[in-house]
Amino acid sequence: MIEVWGPKVDRMRLRRPGCDDVEMTAAGGGWWRAEVDLAGGDEYGFVLGDTDDLRPDPRSRRQPRGVHEASAWDDPASFTWTDDAWTGRQLAGGVIYELHVGTFTPEGTLDAAVAKFDHLVALGVTHVELLPVNGFNGTHNWGYDGVLWYTVHEAYGGPEAYRRFVDAAHAAGLAVIQDVVYNHLGPSGNYLPEYGPYLRDGRANTWGDSLNLDAQPVRQFVVDNALMWLRDFHVDGLRLDAVHALHDEDSDVHILQELAEAADTFSAHVGRPLSLIAESDLNDPVMFLPREAGGYGLAGQWSDDFHHAIHVALTGETVGYYADFAALDAVPKTWTGGFFHDGTHSSFRGRDHGRPIPEAAPSWRLVTYAQTHDQIGNRAAGDRLAAMLSPERRKVAAVLTMTAPGTPMLFMGEEWGASTPWQFFVSHPEPELAAATAAGRKREFAAMGWDESLVPDPNDPATFERSKLDWSEPDAGEHADLLDLYRRLAALRRERPELTDPRFDERAATAAEAIGGRVYELERGGVRVLVNLSEVPWEVPAGDGDVLLATIEPARRGDVFVIAPDAAVIVGSGV
Repeated sequence: MIEVWGPKVDRMRLRRPGCDDVEMTAAGGGWWRAEVDLAGGDEYGFVLGDTDDLRPDPRSRRQPRGVHEASAWDDPASFTWTDDAWTGRQLAGGVIYELHVGTFTPEGTLDAAVAKFDHLVALGVTHVELLPVNGFNGTHNWGYDGVLWYTVHEAYGGPEAYRRFVDAAHAAGLAVIQDVVYNHLGPSGNYLPEYGPYLRDGRANTWGDSLNLDAQPVRQFVVDNALMWLRDFHVDGLRLDAVHALHDEDSDVHILQELAEAADTFSAHVGRPLSLIAESDLNDPVMFLPREAGGYGLAGQWSDDFHHAIHVALTGETVGYYADFAALDAVPKTWTGGFFHDGTHSSFRGRDHGRPIPEAAPSWRLVTYAQTHDQIGNRAAGDRLAAMLSPERRKVAAVLTMTAPGTPMLFMGEEWGASTPWQFFVSHPEPELAAATAAGRKREFAAMGWDESLVPDPNDPATFERSKLDWSEPDAGEHADLLDLYRRLAALRRERPELTDPRFDERAATAAEAIGGRVYELERGGVRVLVNLSEVPWEVPAGDGDVLLATIEPARRGDVFVIAPDAAVIVGSGV
């Protein structure tokens, strides 16, 4: 039985190569059906109305020749899984590693990424988070221009390679989180509006028309897609892109709550944790508060406030949305309260923003980071922190990331201070779309005061190639030294329960001005993180603690530690 929702058309035919078209039957509610059985690899598509143009299946599982061509049948049951003993990984206490399949390895495939699992395990990673892998037009892309949400991009290896990836990840003890985009569709290959009212007219967001969540079949399209990743691909969680761009104000149950309920129901069935994590610009704990407390019940959300606070502390950049985070209390406030903007005025937005996080909420629900694909790739030149910071400050960034309250996340290559940039790249085959994307990118950065000459052409293949990791680096010099630090920090997180304690009332933080910078004393349940970002040595009472880890070993003079400039020292008792 083949089904498709197409309320906009008055006739629907199923087309297969070498076969006569099959007239589909209207089944009510805009649904069309055909009593046809397909085998794995069989190509097919739909012909809408009285046209003769083939369109892919909106729920296509495979597009072997691109998003404009016929779909191919994929049978999830054909794969032999070996992860029966896998019991999952809870987010609490975890370490996430964000990667883009196409630039993680020279080959840019899922199978090639599997070969790097030993590196991730040795690093202390527990969850691998993949940027979107669904079908988009062209050969390479960040993934946020997807148009066929149920597919896996063929150049990555398609759905069969994805199943091999997840199966191998579970064998290595790694959970998999898949980034999904439900707030918009890409500009090329989106045929959904020809089928029905998938998009909401006149309600656009930054990236295009919003999804029409007033239509029940569209809502089900989203929920079914989430369940497909969890059920058919065995993934352990989803990262939900830019949920603030989901317009669902009039529903009795918000789509995020609907997704959380579906995931929790399936989690209970399979007996392992499944984590939905929001990317949200709202600074509203409703995302992750339990449903019985009036929240949506997601597992957590990304914390841009933490990123902004430590980015400003480390780099001194205060342009745009970084301006507010130049405040002396920016790092201490995000350390102790989670959000910096919790009802306070945001100069970037021109209004008060955010709500406080209840003290009873566990801090691991915030995913904290010094770098992400967005925060790097949406810079004019796609430059990483490694290009802005001295080797000493890169180590301070590592300490702040791995000791912060929350669930730490690393962006691929961050662990060795990768010298390669990560730039915005696309491969639009349409010349006019490629030109518009490049021009829009330059306008965007010029409006923010950046030198537009720094902005690479997103459609130039060299932009994509420059963004690939150089795997010769991790074993060399300063790169190897930084990698060793990240490994030791991950081990310390496992050894010291204070560093995974989720209680907000078990932490304290202070900051002070010093010559040429600032100093920070950040505490988690008795473990102190001492950070000197000034130009002079800093004397700190030693108390009864011993040095657990230091980027530069401190001198001890009686009852004080002398912390060198651009150094971080972790102090605790019981060594």
